Amino acid sequence: MSRTSREESTCDTQMLELTTQYEKKIYDLEQLLDISRSFCSTLEFSKLLESIVYICMAQMHVLGAGIFVRNDMDSDEFILETNHSDINVDPKTKCRIPGDHPIVAQLYSEKRAISLDYLKRQVPEKTDLRMIESLHPTLLVPLIQKNNMNGILFLGERIVFDGVTDYTEYEKEQIMAIATLASLAINNAALVERSSTDMMTKLKLKYYFFNVLGDKLDAAFVQKIPLAIIMFDIDLFKKFNDTYGHECGDYVLIQVASLIKTGLREEDLASRYGGEEFTVLLDNTPKEQAVRVAERIRCAIEHFDFQFNNQHLHVTISGGVAVFDRGKNPVIMPKRLVNQADQGLYMSKNSGRNKITYADPALLKDCSDELE
Repeated sequence: MSRTSREESTCDTQMLELTTQYEKKIYDLEQLLDISRSFCSTLEFSKLLESIVYICMAQMHVLGAGIFVRNDMDSDEFILETNHSDINVDPKTKCRIPGDHPIVAQLYSEKRAISLDYLKRQVPEKTDLRMIESLHPTLLVPLIQKNNMNGILFLGERIVFDGVTDYTEYEKEQIMAIATLASLAINNAALVERSSTDMMTKLKLKYYFFNVLGDKLDAAFVQKIPLAIIMFDIDLFKKFNDTYGHECGDYVLIQVASLIKTGLREEDLASRYGGEEFTVLLDNTPKEQAVRVAERIRCAIEHFDFQFNNQHLHVTISGGVAVFDRGKNPVIMPKRLVNQADQGLYMSKNSGRNKITYADPALLKDCSDELE
């Protein structure tokens, strides 16, 4: 082969390598656009965190991943909220990182993805790293938005390709690009979470409940599945305010809200409807099961030891249950279904309180005119 031919061959090889590199970068940019769209379309906080973890696992080829986020927007403490696959964490304990921990300070100062070995060399010698070491991270990634760190992502064991387990600088740049998008999405979701949550009871607000109910009703109609609504009201609530003061009334509201939420599945939704009224949405739940759930919550509240200023209070609730059923009760307007549950609640109140009543649609009056 002549010198000219060799030079041409080398040039062709270089061009092919450059073309391959640029094609990969273009592909990765397209991936980032898709990831950005995915994050922007998910405002429900828990689902967003799930999405971030799964996307990072897929992009970085790891067997597990997890994410620490702030306990709330005003807190400096980071709590492990979401983890998957090979990340084994005791569900009874919460993994926490205080905001003033050297891990946080180091990640914020680095503003880049770092390994656990590198972190160990940078933090003070006697820093307690047992919790983070127990997660066996191969990479730690700060989530920073507007000079504020709102999360810590960690990646687990890597899938081995050709014996290579280390992250390249390009891969670290990619995960930081994803982290930037994730941090912005977390900040937006946290704002939505706060604006749609009752700060006292930590339950969702009425308008949020109706938005979710509308979507769930549409899906239930298409999928031909039942959907239940429970409306609760604290019996004789005014007496707690009048007898012990509004601080006592707030205490009762907070405890009742906590007991309601404890009695639900993760996919269910509870809201503070207003005052001492609460609503619950039970997805894909028929009449018998919905009544059982409502009755279980009623019993839990009746037997709970409410203690306020050394006073033992007896608190009860009444409830009404309504169920969307495409064949028997095809109510497609959220307000109408809630109104049915409200009528069941009214019947419970009128028949002695501290009971649950199923709102049989065949026996209910139609209040649609006054609702529209």
